[in-house]
Amino acid sequence: QVQLVESGGGLVQPGGSLRLSCALTGTIITFTTMGWYRQAPGKQRELVAVSISDGSTDYADSVKGRFTISRGNAPNTVSLQMNNLKPEDTAVYYCVADRDKLAPAPYMHDYRGQGTQVTVSS
Repeated sequence: QVQLVESGGGLVQPGGSLRLSCALTGTIITFTTMGWYRQAPGKQRELVAVSISDGSTDYADSVKGRFTISRGNAPNTVSLQMNNLKPEDTAVYYCVADRDKLAPAPYMHDYRGQGTQVTVSS
């Protein structure tokens, strides 16, 4: 089955770190755009970080300086290193991948993972 699979979520104390990983299983595709969204209960989806195949990256203002997105050696993998985590980072994090530009709506992505829960709490 071809799907994006996320891993690495969990419970961490404020100030701690987590690393999320995402990989496409079942086939090999080189994506132009890969990224991470998050959605907290009662809040809108937020684009956290995006990686373009030319090496450029972009981040939400709320995570700049704390999160780092990186592509793996395989052509369809991406990770999100999250440092100095805050309670407001608590959300379900979704990996997305598009063959071209980042799709403007959740249902339009070429691939979207099932999500991994990140909880920041003492």
